Amino acid sequence: MKNSNAFSHLTLDERRIILTGITNGSSKSAIAQTIGKDKSTVAKEIKLHRILSYKCTLPLECIHYRKCLHGRQCTLDCPDYGPFRCSRRDCSPGACNGCSNWSHCRFDKYRYSPEQAHHDYRATLSGSREGVNLTVQEAKTMAAIIAPLLKQGHSPYQIITNHPELGISEKTLYNYIEQDVFHEVAGITVMDLRRQVSRKLPRKKAKGYKKRTDRKYLAGRTYKDYKAFLSEYPDAFIVQMDTVYNDEKSGPFLQTFKFVKTGLLFALYHEEKTARSMLKGVNLLESILGEELFRKYVQIILTDRGSEFSAAEAMENGANGTRRTRVYYCDPMQSGQKGTLENKHIELRYILPKGTDLKALGLTGQTSLNKVLCHVDSSPEESLGGRSPLELTAFLYPDLYKKLCAFGIQQIPKDQVILKPYLLKNK
Repeated sequence: MKNSNAFSHLTLDERRIILTGITNGSSKSAIAQTIGKDKSTVAKEIKLHRILSYKCTLPLECIHYRKCLHGRQCTLDCPDYGPFRCSRRDCSPGACNGCSNWSHCRFDKYRYSPEQAHHDYRATLSGSREGVNLTVQEAKTMAAIIAPLLKQGHSPYQIITNHPELGISEKTLYNYIEQDVFHEVAGITVMDLRRQVSRKLPRKKAKGYKKRTDRKYLAGRTYKDYKAFLSEYPDAFIVQMDTVYNDEKSGPFLQTFKFVKTGLLFALYHEEKTARSMLKGVNLLESILGEELFRKYVQIILTDRGSEFSAAEAMENGANGTRRTRVYYCDPMQSGQKGTLENKHIELRYILPKGTDLKALGLTGQTSLNKVLCHVDSSPEESLGGRSPLELTAFLYPDLYKKLCAFGIQQIPKDQVILKPYLLKNK
């Protein structure tokens, strides 16, 4: 008799056991036996939720690349080409966690994270429960009964009451009609409902009629998703992102980043406020910090829903296609959800007041912007125990501080800090 639990949903604890098995090099059968699941369940779990953490830089994954006689200019026509196969990665256990050859391997590398797998599973489970549970034939059969009755002026309640063989509730019938389930098969639309206009919409449906609606890039990246992710990764490094400018047409536009743990403000100078320029800003931040430190200190980016930040997927993924960060968006008109950055903008405005021509003031490029950042980040804060953001960064994260210094962000003696517009006039 098969175990009744063998095909049930995996829990977070069971996923953590799977990770232990992968790290120890156990087979999928052994892992499945440990958690009381079927082997296929474990195999599908690992394959579905493993993450490409390193992309092979070779033209092809060739088994002979170490002794290549052709300058490693791999093509499928090469007489020596043979596809590389890794018994650990491609067979069992199916991921590279715990592999002793990790640091030397040049091929695609995959990691399995139980927390991230569980987070993605929950999102998929929620999405899978939405939609219509009907086949095309079932829809046609139901429409044959419903369509003539609607034309005769019957209400959904009357139809459901007189035809229990439909097997659905009045609310479900309303939902099917509103979702155009019967439109293709019988031409039924909401206009066929005699009281559609006066019927109160459900709260979830009514949200779709607000002026500001979620766009595709917001799926899975809302503030609610952000809070859910933080509940699983409370120690994640968060960077809040926004733009600062005075003139919508001529700029300049400052792409601001606040490293929440230390209160440090970083900014990049732009001549335009577009999704392309803001993506370049994220890419530039990665090049300044380096790939390793970027993934370490910019694990989450929280920003608002401005159109300039709409390239979510491109910001999340690096040039090699692997995930480098996660992007989440505040709720509409809720700037307080990234309030620590908004408060930092107040300090920035001491030097760059609203209503002034920033270029005429002396803000002409990244060099002058760095000067502003040096003074803002060298100002001591009560919330940091009297330390400045740069002091705290140097103390807690010296590797990050070193990269910032190399870019031109350095500490200013506290008594020499200037938070007035004339700062940019000083040479």
